[in-house]
Amino acid sequence: MTMHVNLSSEMESFIKSKVANGFYGNATEVIRNAIRRMQVEESRVGLWQAAIKKGDEQLDRGDGIAYTPESLKGITQSAIDAMHSGQPMDPDVLP
Repeated sequence: MTMHVNLSSEMESFIKSKVANGFYGNATEVIRNAIRRMQVEESRVGLWQAAIKKGDEQLDRGDGIAYTPESLKGITQSAIDAMHSGQPMDPDVLP
């Protein structure tokens, strides 16, 4: 499928610079990569929103715990222990 799009001169310059720097072979590769990144980001946002909804539902049921300095200390220690365990990090806690 062929699609024609209009880009601002700034976007066109950006794409041309990526190709000129050798990072991409042509403008199509730049656009495809940008779309793939948008798809990944959209998926991450959807997962994030689902996690928030799940948390809200848990809080509505009374399943939450109070956020106190002690609970934060426990969460922090668990994260530090997990980090030093050599196990891969849970993608849900990565930026």
